Amino acid sequence: MILFRTPLFAAAAALAASSFLTACDTKPATASETGSPTAEAIASDSAATAAAMSGTTATATDEANATPAPDPSSIPANKIADAATITARPQVPILCYHQIRDWRAKDSKNAKDYIVPVQQFKDQIKMLADSGYHTILPDQLYAYLTTGAKLPSKPIMLTFDDTDLDQFTVARPTLDKYGFKAVYFVMTVSLGRPNYMSKAQVKQLSDEGNVIGSHTWDHHNVKKYQGEDWVTQIEKPTKTLEEITGKEIKYFAYPFGLWNPEAIPQLKQRGMVAAFVLAEKRDQQDPLFTIRRIIASGYWKPRTLHNSIVQSF
Repeated sequence: MILFRTPLFAAAAALAASSFLTACDTKPATASETGSPTAEAIASDSAATAAAMSGTTATATDEANATPAPDPSSIPANKIADAATITARPQVPILCYHQIRDWRAKDSKNAKDYIVPVQQFKDQIKMLADSGYHTILPDQLYAYLTTGAKLPSKPIMLTFDDTDLDQFTVARPTLDKYGFKAVYFVMTVSLGRPNYMSKAQVKQLSDEGNVIGSHTWDHHNVKKYQGEDWVTQIEKPTKTLEEITGKEIKYFAYPFGLWNPEAIPQLKQRGMVAAFVLAEKRDQQDPLFTIRRIIASGYWKPRTLHNSIVQSF
């Protein structure tokens, strides 16, 4: 995995997107972190998976019973729970996707964790709908964590990192089929380049009720930021995304899932109210800035994904 260290390298890597995987983690989550399946478990998944995962479908009543999500800035400071209370609340399952495309001969074994074949993705999303999951968005999650606001039954959040075009051309219509919404964490250096989304597509996702979040300018590792890196990687990309969507950008996903305590005050200063890591444990002091996700592996059949969701959260 290449960590972009200079704008020159970042731009070159973005142009090579069709042959290079920009993943948000340096490795897949381990079995102890996420309940990831062994090779034997993956191989044992069968055609009966879809039937095994069928369940109660989403209903309008469930959605109506959820508490409407307020803007985080409207929640009084004295109403926001302390870190211990936030950490004690049951975690909401959050999935992280990258590329949605069929595997190619040159894709490495490790890369396939981050590349979900098209039919595999469609089967995974169908399983979530058939199993009664309701997608939620970050404002709902924030209100739940900070105030205990009610969520729909079986809430889940779907997130997409790195701005890949297939997230618009494949994931978007698949989610629309089930009335699902998602969070798209955008890396702005690649906007409009081959195999990445355009500004117009990002705006369309936002206009359609999805949430756009920040994922830095060029996927530079947050743990290496110094000086002006905070302006280049966070401040300017956030302004760009706000200009594109016409909305405030309040949520951030760390490239590679890597963070450090020094990053949190910098993100807060730049308007972020929460940030997302990957499978590692949450920080006990700032759980809102270390919200956990798991990578939805390209190897996982729907049953394996379902089991990982249950075991991980």
